Amino acid sequence: MSSPLRSFVDVPADSHFPIQNLPFGVFQRKGGNPGVGVAISDLIVDLSALEELGHFRTPEFQDQKVFSEDSLNKFLALGRPAWRKTREILQRLLSAETPTLRDDAQLRKKVFHTQRDVVMKLPACIGNYTDFYSSYHHAHNVGTMLRGPENALMPNWKWLPVAYHGRASSVVVSGTDVRRPSGQIKSPDAAAPTFSPTKSLDYELEMAFLIGPGNSLGAPVPIARAIDHIFGFVLMNDWSARDIQAWESLANFSDEGAPDHHPHKFPKSLLERRAATCPPHREWLQPETR
Repeated sequence: MSSPLRSFVDVPADSHFPIQNLPFGVFQRKGGNPGVGVAISDLIVDLSALEELGHFRTPEFQDQKVFSEDSLNKFLALGRPAWRKTREILQRLLSAETPTLRDDAQLRKKVFHTQRDVVMKLPACIGNYTDFYSSYHHAHNVGTMLRGPENALMPNWKWLPVAYHGRASSVVVSGTDVRRPSGQIKSPDAAAPTFSPTKSLDYELEMAFLIGPGNSLGAPVPIARAIDHIFGFVLMNDWSARDIQAWESLANFSDEGAPDHHPHKFPKSLLERRAATCPPHREWLQPETR
């Protein structure tokens, strides 16, 4: 049995960022330009510095420089082979067995930055997003709030993947102030709605998927190939104005869609060995949705 992967970087036992994790993000030093980095312990590894030193000159990168950007988009577009190669290179460089960084104090000074000395930015330029209504318990709870328990689920919920088109322009990095929205609110006993700030601001903690390469118009992505398009996952707070939502859901306009999410993206490969078995498929699922 091979010994566990260890880094020369001192990683506390309770750290979220050991060498086995290495989540990606975009950071900016004071007075510097944004760039792509990964987190380990309380440090950020500057991938643009490693890129300039030639550590990513492999066929998977297609002769492109992708880590001096202010978003992960260019890197994501390279696809799964480049994502895997990057993780392989980083784990090797950060390993306790590799002297490249371990034994070069000057190089470490150039490559490592403490997290407290940088500002984490929104890691991707998000052109679009879809909010899937995929949890039975969540859908039933929200439906009960809006329509009562007897009509909690809409008739199509059990048969197809229900989703809402989100407002990508309002996706912000966690820690950003959220302005309390205003809209029309109609109480059950009122003859007409009134316009006011929401009194029922709410958020749901969700799992977001970051998509890399897209598909051509009209060319579907088979479920078996989805793994080639999903770069990683991030925790996201999905904010909603429940009282406005109850009235505006008739028009589905602006009651929902101001999410904020964690600045670090956790690569899909990190979770592959931790995948859990899903509950048995419900009898109502169609073959194409399984």
